[in-house]
Amino acid sequence: MSAREVSAREEPREEPREGARGGHGAVLTPTPPSTTSEPPSLSEQASRVSRKAWLGLLALVVAVVAAGALGLRADHQTAVLVLVVVIALGFDYTNGFHDAANAIATSVSTRALTPRAALLMAAVMNLLGALLGVEVAKTVSEVITPPAGLHGLTVVAAGVLGAITWNMITWYFGLPSSSSHALIGGVVGAGLVSASSVSWGTVVEKVAVPMVVSPVVGFCLAYLVMVAILWIFRRAHPGRVGRRFRIAQSLSAASMALGHGLQDAQKTMGIIVLALVTTGHSDGEGVPLWVVLACAGALAAGTYAGGWRIMRTLGRRVIELDPPKGFAAEATASSILYLTAYVWHAPISTTHTITSCIMGVGATKRLSAVRWGVAGNIVVAWILTMPMAATVAAVIYWVVHLFGA
Repeated sequence: MSAREVSAREEPREEPREGARGGHGAVLTPTPPSTTSEPPSLSEQASRVSRKAWLGLLALVVAVVAAGALGLRADHQTAVLVLVVVIALGFDYTNGFHDAANAIATSVSTRALTPRAALLMAAVMNLLGALLGVEVAKTVSEVITPPAGLHGLTVVAAGVLGAITWNMITWYFGLPSSSSHALIGGVVGAGLVSASSVSWGTVVEKVAVPMVVSPVVGFCLAYLVMVAILWIFRRAHPGRVGRRFRIAQSLSAASMALGHGLQDAQKTMGIIVLALVTTGHSDGEGVPLWVVLACAGALAAGTYAGGWRIMRTLGRRVIELDPPKGFAAEATASSILYLTAYVWHAPISTTHTITSCIMGVGATKRLSAVRWGVAGNIVVAWILTMPMAATVAAVIYWVVHLFGA
């Protein structure tokens, strides 16, 4: 090897700076050095959680099959109801660690927050957000009308297990799919194979239309917000802009986590209310306080457990984020979550919303700044979520029904 080659190998390589020429001529912060990759302990932690999560999922499937069969044969309705509530809270927990990245990936990747501080903040804000409303829960509880008694409980349990299974598959591969659409797809799939009544009007109006509209709106609004930021701060000093937006991004991440709790905890509340209505323990007009508190706690605990795999996809693989881009994406996404929860009572996907907003802010630099190959994989996961969760739920229902009939 020549002296020149040795010198070239030993010379440290400079990272390209995203300085004076951001999108639309703006000056933004330089790209952070590449020394900020997650330490190996995070990867090891993800692997450990993966094994435990798959074992837990297998245990849940075995439990619902066994308990469903015993319950249907012995008429132990209360025991099966308790099992369904536990399964629903298990989904809420997986929703927490599957979607934790939604609120904090951008803040962690831009170093506005440390990973552990971001997870703690997200857990607390998810807990508070879950206590702020129940209208989305009512929408979810109206998606299907299962049979009364034990048969209806079997339908609900199969639907939730279908959602959990798809959550685990997409989480394992680091794809930010929608827990909300997995849950709706699972419930609808179990409802179809059990000949339950499906409210297609609710599915289309509150699920299918927002599923298409919210990512498009998120992309466009985030693009416009980022353009406004670029114009306003076009003559500002990059260092000062970066420091100020790191502070602002901490607030936008908290707002995003609050919106995630407001949306996603209510979906599990709706499933539990559906189980209570099926067994005559509720009229479906309200959500009991114990259901609200249980779902809020399970979501917060799951969030704190972390979502490192998906965090890497959203925070680094879609675009290279800086604090202004992270703030624009989070602020836009959280606004959409609040509007849909309080105005339209629609259970939209927090995952779809934040991912499309990240793509929108990235497109202000140039279209090639968005890694469209990664984005394409995410879109494929979006499209497959509802039918795949429905298929898994249908299989689980038939297995339980076969042994329990």
